[in-house]
Amino acid sequence: MTIHEALPRMIAIDMDGTLVHPGGTVSEANQASLQRARDAGARIVIATGRRHSYAMKVLRTAGMQPDDIVLSSNGTVARTVSGDLIFRETMPLPTAEWLCTQLGEYRNAFVFTFDKLGAHGEDMPGALVLEELDELHGSIGKWMEANAPYIRRIVPIEDALLGEDGHPGPLPIQAMLCGSMDRMERAMAEIATTHDDRVSLHRTEYPGRDLCIVDILPRGCSKGSGLRRLLSLEALTPDDLMAIGDNWNDMPMLELARWPALMGNAPETLRELATEQGWPITCSHDLDGVSEAMSLYFPAPVFSGR
Repeated sequence: MTIHEALPRMIAIDMDGTLVHPGGTVSEANQASLQRARDAGARIVIATGRRHSYAMKVLRTAGMQPDDIVLSSNGTVARTVSGDLIFRETMPLPTAEWLCTQLGEYRNAFVFTFDKLGAHGEDMPGALVLEELDELHGSIGKWMEANAPYIRRIVPIEDALLGEDGHPGPLPIQAMLCGSMDRMERAMAEIATTHDDRVSLHRTEYPGRDLCIVDILPRGCSKGSGLRRLLSLEALTPDDLMAIGDNWNDMPMLELARWPALMGNAPETLRELATEQGWPITCSHDLDGVSEAMSLYFPAPVFSGR
């Protein structure tokens, strides 16, 4: 294994399918690799499709440091682990209203996400808004159960964009469609033909579960755009960035980074693309692929016996 002389100064790591094991924990090996990077002066960024409080349910017991950064909701919000807001992007009201008019048959698979983080670090009720429960329980049942305290059912969902006085209320940071691979492919294609650059579309695929999540973000938002902003705030450039991910929504940050690495459990078509690009492909997340990727630049000390 070749150890590189130049070292990343910011490391962006996806959560689900990357840093986090299938059981929902971060292994000691992965935690140790992050600490070696910190000790070498690198900034740790957890770049996830999860919203901040849902990410922290895992990260609180994962050895994270208060000034580590969580880039959540696929790049729309950045906070430190301690909860300090760095930036937040929201969907303009006309865009959110337009999106509601485009839902059609997909209305039963649609969720609005609002950044409603309370002082205690947990989301408040209404952070997640939807119209119908059954379809989403069928496709992402565990997520629905885990997030039940934060979900509000509002019919029609357009009313979620209004405050209690009937005037415009808080703006969403993200919208989401969930369902089978074929259905979400159709939904994404239909929105792509009509959005006229109003929004950014990203997908996360789990072929083994026949599940696709389509994230609909404010225009220009992605994990890549969020990282560009964080790099600028740290007086760094993409030449200082390492990124590790496993799915299509990670592509903007993998393409941005000087040092990309793809997990071995990524979809086959994405692994083929990584091979074409010459990107390292690690072992799978359950075998600590993050630790493997990090060891290229931040190797574990080797103790020789006598």
